[in-house]
Amino acid sequence: MNPFTIHKGLVAPLDAMHVDTDQIIPKQFLKRIERTGYEDVLFYDWRFLDDGKTPDPDFEMNAPRYAGASILLARDNFGCGSSREHAPWALHDYGIRSIIAPSFADIFFNNCFNNGMLPIPLAAEEVEKLFQQTRATEGYSLEINLPDQQIICPDGAKIPFEITHFLKQRLLNGWDQIGLTLRHEAEITAFEEKRAAARQG
Repeated sequence: MNPFTIHKGLVAPLDAMHVDTDQIIPKQFLKRIERTGYEDVLFYDWRFLDDGKTPDPDFEMNAPRYAGASILLARDNFGCGSSREHAPWALHDYGIRSIIAPSFADIFFNNCFNNGMLPIPLAAEEVEKLFQQTRATEGYSLEINLPDQQIICPDGAKIPFEITHFLKQRLLNGWDQIGLTLRHEAEITAFEEKRAAARQG
């Protein structure tokens, strides 16, 4: 998993509350077992018209000005619903590295860290300001500084955010769940060798 330290990227708005994982990636796309290749079905029912191919011009993220966005701006309770990990996979494949919202569903929140994305809870008032600034300024970008726990706006304003030490270290070091386990590889090996010796004895 790639580490997350300082990221600067274009912001895209998703102005909807209680966006659940079935809206992030509909159930018909969960048959695949691969972890990649979901970028074209992210927000599928919203992004496309009934033919499943033509982009819906009324879906705000389809506007050309948001092409290539890597920071998603959302509303309350983002990622609610089922615990499908395909949801963060799809967001990550699309290019999203960070999501800013007033609140997140717990399981989705933790799944983001398993996939190298930084979810940032901010006060609703701060999120609303970012929505307004994003829409008012084409090419609106933010710099997210994880070591300093700050969001830096184009005008230089800094918005602090909270994150637990453990989750921060996971992203800074690029530790997914396998990486966390491999940190103890020497102890695991020593245990297995001791166990094998005891069986032989």
